[in-house]
Amino acid sequence: MIKRQNIIKRAKEVLKIEARSILQLVDKIDDNFARAVNLICKSKGRVIITGIGKSGLIGRKIVATLTSTGTPALFLHPVEGIHGDLGIVTRGDILLAISNSGETGELMPIINSVRHTGAPIIAFTGNMTSTLARVSDIVIDVSVEKEACPFGLAPTSSSTAALAIGDALAIVLIDEKQFKEKDFYRFHPGGNLGTRLRETVKDAMITGKQIPKILAGKSVKKAVREINAKNVGFVLITDKKNKLLGIFTDGDVRRMISNGISFEGKIINEVMTKNPQTIDENISLAQTLELMQKKEITSFAVVNGKKELKGYIHLHDILGRGGSVNISVNQ
Repeated sequence: MIKRQNIIKRAKEVLKIEARSILQLVDKIDDNFARAVNLICKSKGRVIITGIGKSGLIGRKIVATLTSTGTPALFLHPVEGIHGDLGIVTRGDILLAISNSGETGELMPIINSVRHTGAPIIAFTGNMTSTLARVSDIVIDVSVEKEACPFGLAPTSSSTAALAIGDALAIVLIDEKQFKEKDFYRFHPGGNLGTRLRETVKDAMITGKQIPKILAGKSVKKAVREINAKNVGFVLITDKKNKLLGIFTDGDVRRMISNGISFEGKIINEVMTKNPQTIDENISLAQTLELMQKKEITSFAVVNGKKELKGYIHLHDILGRGGSVNISVNQ
């Protein structure tokens, strides 16, 4: 029986080998990668991905990632392709062929046929002098120093590298195509986040006594106590008819203290920010999330057409506790 420490040691070695393989790709991202991104962005067709064996499995995963993030893609099995499926490739498409050796025999008939259609060819290969590299329009180097397999035969590090480059391609395309959260649920209608984003602010906002608010004319000290009590980082200020007048945040408190401004004798109207960021309760959560990113804030006061305060909504109320999104907070 293999000793426990040997098992753990070997598993860690495999992970280190594969991690190094991915890190070594960083220096291989060059103009060829940028050209591939620009080519796909300008294309009105689809990305047709092909490969066989482990490369085929990686290709299918890249297809799934692309299609779910706004780039139309299809997988073409090379053997099925030469038996009729090649008809799905049109001049407006782009073929992305994956082969570590670049000499995969099953790919060559596909490559030659696509060449006649006029569709451009992108290659992911570990052999920059291979046949595949020579016949492709853009070649992306996914070579690795060694496989994690002790015999150097089973694709391990090489397939991981191809997958990582595929992810890099998909994520850069998200940025270039300006794919937004509001688009996400159109591609994931059955997912939890997709379902959530179709709801409105009214479905998720915080209401009633949980709203951090005080009446205009109250002291700054009372405002600070309300911020502490509700623990959401701000207090909303309204008039007696519940019309929203302003906001006072924990950031405002810190700035007053750092500038030596005393709370004593001050009313909230003197220090609040007037006309705070607001949103209508009937706006979708997808639009709300997009606006939060655009305005670089994490919460909105919710009002109706008469500017009456209805509640507030925070980023966490949209994504759920533990959710994450890249938003730079300046509020």
